[in-house]
Amino acid sequence: MEAFEEKMKAEGLSQAAIDAFRLNYEQLVAGVTGLVPEKEIEAIEELPRLADLRSKSVGDIKGLLAKTAVLKLNGGLGTSMGLAKAKSLLEVKDGKTFLDLIADQIEYTRTKFGSKVRFVLMNSFSTSDDTKEYLSKSHADLINEPDVELVQNKSPKVDAKTLKPATFPEDPEQEWCPPGHGDIYPSLLGSGMLDRLVDAGIEYVFVSNSDNLGATLDVDLLAYFAETKKSFIMEVAERTAADKKGGHLARRLADGRLMLRESAMCPDDDKAAFEDISKHKFFNTNNLWVNLPKLKAKLEASNGVLQLPLIKNKKTVNPRDSSSPPVFQLETAMGSAIECFDDSGAVVVPRERFAPVKTTNDLFSLRSDAFKASALTCYFAQGQGTAHQSSSKNVTEAHTVVLAAPKGPLVKLDDKHYKLVDKMDALTDAVPSLVHATSLTVRGPVRFVKGTSIAGDVLISNESSEPVTLPPQAYKDSVTDLTPAKVPATA
Repeated sequence: MEAFEEKMKAEGLSQAAIDAFRLNYEQLVAGVTGLVPEKEIEAIEELPRLADLRSKSVGDIKGLLAKTAVLKLNGGLGTSMGLAKAKSLLEVKDGKTFLDLIADQIEYTRTKFGSKVRFVLMNSFSTSDDTKEYLSKSHADLINEPDVELVQNKSPKVDAKTLKPATFPEDPEQEWCPPGHGDIYPSLLGSGMLDRLVDAGIEYVFVSNSDNLGATLDVDLLAYFAETKKSFIMEVAERTAADKKGGHLARRLADGRLMLRESAMCPDDDKAAFEDISKHKFFNTNNLWVNLPKLKAKLEASNGVLQLPLIKNKKTVNPRDSSSPPVFQLETAMGSAIECFDDSGAVVVPRERFAPVKTTNDLFSLRSDAFKASALTCYFAQGQGTAHQSSSKNVTEAHTVVLAAPKGPLVKLDDKHYKLVDKMDALTDAVPSLVHATSLTVRGPVRFVKGTSIAGDVLISNESSEPVTLPPQAYKDSVTDLTPAKVPATA
């Protein structure tokens, strides 16, 4: 550990970052598996639901917002989609990027409630420059605010054979990796931002991913969080068959605390129970509410380190060269902090609050008419400062992207031709209408042009290597083969 500490200090990393890495490294060396058998937990049967909170008065929203910060995780490059810049700078809707929409949402909230809610972007060493440059041009008022940027730490990669610091003289930057979004806690502490926010009277922080446009600041959730005085609340959604491989919320029998159990934490003998969505009903949306004074007290009581479970990822030191030396990247997840507090809670939210863009399939769907920019109708009860929603008057644009269809379409584009954003864009002159689509499957290179609509379940294929344009028309519950020299058959 001494070699790692020396390396991290030379890089200018804080003591909080070093201490957090030390905990992870100690778990690695000790061979901690992190396995959580079914017999050690109980399933969560019922939780408060956001829909039920809507009917309650939310009180002095302006006062609550003055004590609130919105923190967006913005450290991802979107490399799996072929991006080399901050993922949040990707255009997603109506000519706007994720970052544009997030900034618009903040400005909307401030204008609507007359309260300057704080805004923080947690950038990584890879996204900081791009993000600040974009904000300075498009949203200069935000970039000039105090503490608008929290820079994520970086962790040294661990040589998988020696457990010493990995070295890669050809490109020393490859010796470092992101520490996972669990780094939010040592970053807040080590940067001094936690103290500055608390000293400025900020009590509540809403944390979410920048690629999840459904994760907006919800005043009903804020009011509930403040009223319950809990340290930590997680927004969860109901698992479906598509989510059975992912993690779930549970309660640990040993201490009665809520916890997250990911697939890697489940013994093989318990896989059937893990995937039983009728038993383990809820998954983490990664939308979190944290009480900052209580977080500060917890960190002070635990020597500046939250005891988060280790996530051990085995990679190669150069991720683009599988023959380069194997390394471990040590990470943590911010949602795991739910088990660090006796009074943690969870609220069941609608699925639309969890709409991350992880693949070009997600992006293709989001750019279609299956999603729209929402408009909320708001008025205030005189003398109470209480916000309500209505559907008939005083419409104001919320800059929120919401589902316009009964259910989001399942889009499966051919990875060989659409996995990277630039390749998808080259084949998409115009995204087809998907508002009535159940599923769209594309095999081979198919070019989409304006005037195309999809309804029901549609399969389109082209077995050749050259792109073929799909004739612009309506396709419903059909199979269309565009392969040249074949007679197109639409059933």
